[in-house]
Amino acid sequence: MRIKSKWFVVLMVVLLSMALVVSGCGGDKKADDKTIKMGVIAPLTGDVKTFGESTVNAVKLALEQANYKAGDFTIELVQADDRNDATEAMNVATKLISQDRVNVLVGSVTSKTTIPVSKMANESKVVMLTGTATNEKVTVEDGKRKDYVFRACFIDPFQGKVGAKFALDNLKKKTAAVLYDQGNDYTIGLANNFKASFEAGGGQVTDFLAYSKDDVDFSAVLTNIAKKNPDVLYLPDYYQKVSLIGKQAREKGIKAVFIGGDGWDSPELDYKTMEGSYFTNHYSADDPSPQVKKFVDDYKAKYGKVPDALAALAYDATLLELNAIKTANSKDADAIKTAMQNTKDFQTVSGKITFDKDGNPIKAATLLQIKDGKQTFVATVTP
Repeated sequence: MRIKSKWFVVLMVVLLSMALVVSGCGGDKKADDKTIKMGVIAPLTGDVKTFGESTVNAVKLALEQANYKAGDFTIELVQADDRNDATEAMNVATKLISQDRVNVLVGSVTSKTTIPVSKMANESKVVMLTGTATNEKVTVEDGKRKDYVFRACFIDPFQGKVGAKFALDNLKKKTAAVLYDQGNDYTIGLANNFKASFEAGGGQVTDFLAYSKDDVDFSAVLTNIAKKNPDVLYLPDYYQKVSLIGKQAREKGIKAVFIGGDGWDSPELDYKTMEGSYFTNHYSADDPSPQVKKFVDDYKAKYGKVPDALAALAYDATLLELNAIKTANSKDADAIKTAMQNTKDFQTVSGKITFDKDGNPIKAATLLQIKDGKQTFVATVTP
């Protein structure tokens, strides 16, 4: 009788434990039904780490201001560092999608990392929105639209065209040399589109020269450029490379006006060397609009510094994701995708956004000049 009682107690404990496990699992599932995981991919280390820091800071600010809510859903953030390396970007994207099972993605930052990740996100039906990757292939590749992929920034053709038009019409320049990274989709896109637009506007491109990512000595190409004495040197690369090339160009006696793209936007740009130069960007912290002023004030209060365009666009990307989730009021990928595609005149820091058929925003560009060691607003250019 004592033995039977013992086994009876053991059996009851086992059954009770199973009941608790089942009950616990059911509770977790119910909670998970109202939780949406948002993955953010950014280069927190590597050659453009300031881009990643600005991006993640802005995503967190937007989520905190929304109280980590979108409609009936609670947002859970999962972040990953791609080191601005395409292979690493694929590795972290695989983990976020397959293991962490994120529902939506913000990022990545540069085109070379975002393009391969966009393929994976689209095939996995994870709605992805990059704040800053400007290459056309992010949303459309080989003529095919990636339906689940969007961006908050304008694309390279527009940015290259704006830079060329400004050089011709505003600066009244007639000749330009172009120097770009042959292995970077971002710099290739800007270089090609600047060249095409500059020549179409009547300008002459004296040199169209490439270099490799790891190059640090540009003596040979700059010597060739110096001989032709162009009015403009177009440098469509990121801040650390532009600073290096700019310094060597001045040492070679090149007096051309430097013009570039949004990759220049970093506190680590060599402002002394780049004094007097111009670059296209997505917003200016000096813009007096209420949206910009509030964002700048909030960002400064939290992080102690003025937000760059990377921060503004990551903030916008997060707001767009939250709005799509709220509009769909669902974690279903197709519902979120449809809500995103149908976004019209949504107010963000960088302007009102309406998506075109390719998932690109219809918006204006900003032209900035490096003047007195800081960025100065010059003009806004509309499409």
